[in-house]
Amino acid sequence: MADTITVTLVKSGLDSTKKIQATLTGLGLTKMNKTITRKDTPEIRGMLAKVSHLVRIEEA
Repeated sequence: MADTITVTLVKSGLDSTKKIQATLTGLGLTKMNKTITRKDTPEIRGMLAKVSHLVRIEEA
């Protein structure tokens, strides 16, 4: 696995459940097309698994 993961929010989470919205906020994805870089940890991977239908993931 790579050291970091780059994640971009490609679909809105507004119509999603409160848990999904909280997960997006926890990742730091607050606006459409916002890109973040995070360390590749099991915790981040779990959060990304919950919102995989809303984000684009690139391993760097």
